[in-house]
Amino acid sequence: MPKTIPTIEGVQPGHETYSQVVEAAGLVFVAGQVGSSPGYPGAVPGGVAEEMRAAFVHVSTLLGAVDLGLEDVVRCVVYLTDMADFAAMDQVFRELFPANPPVRAAVGASGLARDFCVEVEVTAAR
Repeated sequence: MPKTIPTIEGVQPGHETYSQVVEAAGLVFVAGQVGSSPGYPGAVPGGVAEEMRAAFVHVSTLLGAVDLGLEDVVRCVVYLTDMADFAAMDQVFRELFPANPPVRAAVGASGLARDFCVEVEVTAAR
């Protein structure tokens, strides 16, 4: 099955080198999302927990545009610039996925774009 790249109204496309969302073989791949907010440059204030929540607002928007939701997420990778933030990240993850959570990897990263503390990428299934 070939991949498809949906056009999502109101969502800024990825840069020339990547797509925000790609679908193939019944799976939907969402590019890494960070904790930004429209009209606010850089990371939202409040630390890793608020960045995580904001990143998942973006994830939810992208999934919703292809008729999916967080309940359809089967895999999540979370990149943290400081593994000391793991507990705060994990608490938000538990709030977002209170039952039947997806598989997850948490990866320590030496840095993320524009000094974000967390970046999230997900895979969802139809």
